Amino acid sequence: MSVTEVPDVEEHLYEGMFLVDSNAYANDPDRVTSVIMGVLDRAGATVIAKRPWQDGKLAYEIQGRRKGLHYIVCFRMPSSGMDVLTRQCQLSGAILRQLVIRHTEELFSAVVDAISDNNAESDEASKA
Repeated sequence: MSVTEVPDVEEHLYEGMFLVDSNAYANDPDRVTSVIMGVLDRAGATVIAKRPWQDGKLAYEIQGRRKGLHYIVCFRMPSSGMDVLTRQCQLSGAILRQLVIRHTEELFSAVVDAISDNNAESDEASKA
């Protein structure tokens, strides 16, 4: 058996930042979120934490849009899924840009905690 025939079963920890159109997210956040989750699912990713991160004016126009929303997702995925993820993001009309970073266990845990803490704080603020 050659090296190319051995499947990549080891999963790595990643943080993905997906830039989406602010107006599309404001009009239908569930649809935009489902597009991002669908792309990750097709790549074989297991989502650990997710949330909208930052919404605002872009430094320069991207695909005719001047405003964008950054959506952060922490996930596990085999490295072989990276090509699929990149291609699916390019084919998606909802995702303008993406950046995926591989993390160590410690950094990944810290990012997941930060995302989870911010979600808890925003949920409490909306209830008050």
